[in-house]
Amino acid sequence: MTTHLRNRHFFLLDIILVFLASYFSYVLRLEQFNLHIFWPSFIVFAPTAVVIVTVVFRWQGIYARFWRYASVNELMLLLGAVTLATVVASATSYVTILALPIEINIPRSIPFIFLLLAIGATAGPRLMVRLSNRPRPLAKGATFKRVLIVGAGDAGSLIVRELQRNAQLGIIPVGFVDDDPSKLGVKIHGILVMGNRRTLPQLITKYGIEQVIIAIPTAPGKVIREIVQSCEKLRVPTKTMPGVYELLSGQVSVNQLRDVQIEDLLRRQPIEIDTEAVQSLLRGKTVLVTGGGGSIGSELCRQIMRCQPAHLVIVGHGENSIFDIYHEMSRLSRQGAQTSAISAVIADVRFADRIDMVFQEYRPNIVFHAAAHKHVPLMELNPAEAVTNNVQGTQNVLNAALDADVDQFVMISTDKAVNPTSIMGASKRVAELLVHKAAQKSGKPFVAVRFGNVLGSRGSVVLTFQRQIAAGGPVTVTDPEMSRFFMTIPEAVQLVLQASVLGSGGEVFVLDMGDPVKIVDLARDLIELSGLEVGRDIDIVFTGPRPGEKLYEELFVPGEVYNRTRHAKLFIASNASSFIPKNLETSLSTLLDAAAKDDRAAIVHAFEQLIAEFAPIVPQLNNSVSQEVIASSAKVVIDEPAPLSTAKIWNTAH
Repeated sequence: MTTHLRNRHFFLLDIILVFLASYFSYVLRLEQFNLHIFWPSFIVFAPTAVVIVTVVFRWQGIYARFWRYASVNELMLLLGAVTLATVVASATSYVTILALPIEINIPRSIPFIFLLLAIGATAGPRLMVRLSNRPRPLAKGATFKRVLIVGAGDAGSLIVRELQRNAQLGIIPVGFVDDDPSKLGVKIHGILVMGNRRTLPQLITKYGIEQVIIAIPTAPGKVIREIVQSCEKLRVPTKTMPGVYELLSGQVSVNQLRDVQIEDLLRRQPIEIDTEAVQSLLRGKTVLVTGGGGSIGSELCRQIMRCQPAHLVIVGHGENSIFDIYHEMSRLSRQGAQTSAISAVIADVRFADRIDMVFQEYRPNIVFHAAAHKHVPLMELNPAEAVTNNVQGTQNVLNAALDADVDQFVMISTDKAVNPTSIMGASKRVAELLVHKAAQKSGKPFVAVRFGNVLGSRGSVVLTFQRQIAAGGPVTVTDPEMSRFFMTIPEAVQLVLQASVLGSGGEVFVLDMGDPVKIVDLARDLIELSGLEVGRDIDIVFTGPRPGEKLYEELFVPGEVYNRTRHAKLFIASNASSFIPKNLETSLSTLLDAAAKDDRAAIVHAFEQLIAEFAPIVPQLNNSVSQEVIASSAKVVIDEPAPLSTAKIWNTAH
């Protein structure tokens, strides 16, 4: 019955119960029901108290709360509101009585007695509603799953409360595991903190645990990996909370529990960005994003929209991806309190006239340049496309930005631009140099942002591995020593947005991405997260490095002087613009001419003139194997593995 009470019912109850609380304040003070000479003062005090209590409750939002899920915060709010209402009602009553022509007495103790009774009268019904929100019992004969919660913090506490409240889910929290020694042995919502991560295997065995829930949204990937590996040895499945980047709403619920993903194993501490500075920069501005339909570009659009720009201009070459992100942003705009104008523009950055027309029409204040070709093997096969899109396209966007007097420009670069060995990496390095040159010319904050491989982006190695696992394998890895830096799409975009605030012109910003990850370890983790075993269910096949690939990536060009910014995980190379070659314009012209003629040798030579550290790598493979390895990255269905003469088999038994 009490679960159906709504705030309108509480309003009526407050009127009745506050009035009764006023009456019984006098009764308790006088120790009799007949108030005699104090009836006049009661007639003044009681209506005043009723009116002021309800007004204060409305002002303090008491009638906007959902009391079925009330917490200590709601209780404190109620106590404060009743206290304030009592003070105001008492003062108002005394002033009113003094203004009346007749003599009326109000006992000095009445406000204090009323305060206690009013707290009970207003909190009582609400407490009954809260207590009635008990877990529904399991149906007769229903089974339940015994779970252990890793993390006895806020997220773990909320998960346990939801599990207890929704017993029909059939999930019974048995205990907590937490590394904080001060929590060991204490109970949270009646659930004991049984031990730390090191005792996890023993606790699973001792209590017959059937599932482990990792409720530490800020835990680094190393911690998640250790927990998952401990559980996998005992064949116990794991669920986890989303990472901090996914918890944008700040809400935690059972519905957000999901299987552990590779992103969780690679998770790092989040970047502490200056959210207010980013919002201040973008709010009310016209922001243009090139490559807006891509993985990075689309996430840029999402995060920019949260900063309430006046106008978001999404530019891209692929109509389907632009169509999707445009309609997604339109929905966000309609749902938000502030409506931003959104424009979708189909344009190719390689066409200077078209890009110039777009900039002149929309006159953006800030530009995020994310349009680029990024696949290393494909660009080795199509070097002219890498040049025209990544180099000439960047030059076109920069020229249009300068002509339109853009205030700030941020280009998305890559760690492959450092000591490049591939056409793609070289093209992005030249694009960086062009940004530095434009910064010198304009004197404005034109900067580049450099980061590693992005998990979940189109063509990501993770997606390729997942398709290979779904197809039954084998999973193809180029070399057992191949390693890469990894980051998530939200992390990358956070870095880009922060760079837009910190940049003064000509700098390169780099995320401290921690230790590089071996690709073979990534493959093994994905296989095991799929519930399979390497060597028994699926093999890992080594195919040899692809053209242009390095065994490891670097983050800084030799000679760049880098320092941490005020954000601990963000580096800045402030002298990056000092590496602009004197022959930039003439060599750039030569490069573009070579691309127009599709002359690979001339393109490579032009890159060597522009980038002293450029050292192209082409593995010594026969032509058929080389073509197969290059093409495999662009195919959804993986070709047959390379012959055993050029491939090895990874097996955990060896």
